[in-house]
Amino acid sequence: MASPPHPNLELRPLGNTGLKLSCVGFGASPLGSVFGPVSEHDAISSVREAFHLGINFFDTSPYYGGTLSEKMLGKGLKALGVPRNEYIVSTKCGRYLEGFDFSAERVTKSIDESLARLQLDYVDILQCHDIEFGSLDQIVNETIPALQKLKEAGKIRFIGITGLPLSVFTYVLDRVPPGTVDVILSYCRYSINDSTLADLLPYLKSKGVGVISASPLAMGLLTENGPPEWHPASAELKSTCQAAAAFCKAKGKNISKLAMQYSLANKDISSVLVGMNSVRQVKENVYAATELATFGKDQETLSEVEAILSPVKNQTWPSGIQES
Repeated sequence: MASPPHPNLELRPLGNTGLKLSCVGFGASPLGSVFGPVSEHDAISSVREAFHLGINFFDTSPYYGGTLSEKMLGKGLKALGVPRNEYIVSTKCGRYLEGFDFSAERVTKSIDESLARLQLDYVDILQCHDIEFGSLDQIVNETIPALQKLKEAGKIRFIGITGLPLSVFTYVLDRVPPGTVDVILSYCRYSINDSTLADLLPYLKSKGVGVISASPLAMGLLTENGPPEWHPASAELKSTCQAAAAFCKAKGKNISKLAMQYSLANKDISSVLVGMNSVRQVKENVYAATELATFGKDQETLSEVEAILSPVKNQTWPSGIQES
């Protein structure tokens, strides 16, 4: 028998899909060993712990770890031994280790490959991955119609698009029939240092489109250890975030938890997707959510951190260096 959902981990509706996602989503890119090696044991244990603590939404892509993330997530989900309708799985198409290909032929083949790796008969959401690197007109006229056929075939339930520049979402949504695209996944656009996604939320709501926000820690900027070397942010943005992290630490606070709670507090965002590869990380993220639900935000520290970050607020960077 499946464990009951964690009592304080909120489930939120995803646009007009009828799905209810856990407010914390399990980002499976780290299971592809993209941030360092992850054993099969740790991958399966982290998926099991996530489900046990009430996380029902798991997101991956064939791009992550060159298909390894999908394989590991598939093993983890199978090990749960629970009915398929108790968890929600999202994967992507169009971006692969060998490059981008949003052709109808490739994305149609891609879902069969993903389903085999995930050991599933269908995915709940299939997303066009980082569409700013393709032709947006091809996405509108070729890719999404191909995904609609996959929907009719029962291989996917809902269609999504992902990207870093927010303008790609409005470009596509303004050019497809209403209800064609069910979900958008935005990353690094709703965190303490960059909240530009907030301006788009009324538009997305008017379209009935569900919103998933990934990378609440801004791909490592809002952590005590700082971002990885490849991070595309400016030196000014990196050093300012480092100063904010040091300020939190001196106060006995953790900037990552603060950042996670900042993102979770906006209930127009259905799920905050964060990469996890260990039981410890799962527990920390669920605890951040349950603490927020019980006590609310640490507004004093948050205001102080926002003041530190104000000179670099909403400062963007080139997309495509690394993925959420």
